[in-house]
Amino acid sequence: MKKQILLVLIGNRKESAVTVQKILTGWGCLIKTRLGIHDGVLDECSDAGLLILEIVGDKKKHKEMARKLGLVKRVSTKFVELSV
Repeated sequence: MKKQILLVLIGNRKESAVTVQKILTGWGCLIKTRLGIHDGVLDECSDAGLLILEIVGDKKKHKEMARKLGLVKRVSTKFVELSV
């Protein structure tokens, strides 16, 4: 069994979140599982966040989605492939 994971680090959530969300919505059929993490709650929210995406389908499409996310200011991505 293999799992494809795309990690997305967002350095400025307040400015980048809307753009990141639009990109993810456009590629939504590739995303099986999505987990978003950021520090803080209520008025003490961190401006950085981490998305962990379990992705499925064509690897070329994975790379294109990651490339588009990487074009957003202060957003970086990294692929992780896990197998058992």
